Amino acid sequence: MLAVRTASCKHKDMWRRFALVIVLLLLILGGIGYRNALADPIVRRATLSLPGWPQDAAPLRVLLLSDIHAARPDMPPARLAQIVAMANVQRADVILIAGDVVSERWLQWRVETEEIVAPLSRLRARLGVYAVYGNHDHWRGQAELRRFLKKAGITPLRDEAVRIGPIILGGIDDSATDHSDFEGTLQKMRALGAGPLVMLSHGTDYWDWMAPDLPLMLAGHTHCGQIGRFVPPLNKLPCGVVAKKGHRMIVSAGLGTSILPVRFNAPPDMWLITLGR
Repeated sequence: MLAVRTASCKHKDMWRRFALVIVLLLLILGGIGYRNALADPIVRRATLSLPGWPQDAAPLRVLLLSDIHAARPDMPPARLAQIVAMANVQRADVILIAGDVVSERWLQWRVETEEIVAPLSRLRARLGVYAVYGNHDHWRGQAELRRFLKKAGITPLRDEAVRIGPIILGGIDDSATDHSDFEGTLQKMRALGAGPLVMLSHGTDYWDWMAPDLPLMLAGHTHCGQIGRFVPPLNKLPCGVVAKKGHRMIVSAGLGTSILPVRFNAPPDMWLITLGR
């Protein structure tokens, strides 16, 4: 009887040690992932030629930011202010924000919208700063965000089109929350006359529906998997420069995080894109 009890105790002790090892490994991985999430964003660069570029027009430097997901602990206003300073150093002609400025997720401390947008008011670009909405922005309240963005000097685009230097920019609303009007926005872009068309979108849903006269889409949302190294299906999400049949899409990995404040094999980034002939 004593031998049976001894064996049972050894068995339980083995499982306790195994559970402790698993917990320690998760804590170590979580620490590494959190440190990765706090890393300074990589400034990635691309140079693209667009059909229909005016012969007398100089190249246009576009800075793409995406998925700020402002929330504590990993994206407080102080860190966002540092990223804004980093963005201004790039001396872009125009800055584009591809949605999810705010964050509505688990395991976070909420930051109020006004406090989030305050650092963004310091973004500087010769031809202005423009933004579209993401799914988190709609979950928080698109109207509130729109009010503070406009107060900060940022132009929000909701299925709208504007001419910026030599390009015609269309900004579509979020498709994940069923607010987007891709065809309507494309028609508004065409109505502005001749010029290369560029679409700014939070998600990548319309990549398979690119019109012949729409050579470039700029997007975010995928976070480039965020933890793609450990979940292989996430490695298949659109990321970086994607090309297909004369069309290109640039997808940023974003600046903040979603669901969990960790990153693996998908560092935060911003894209400095030079457009020209």
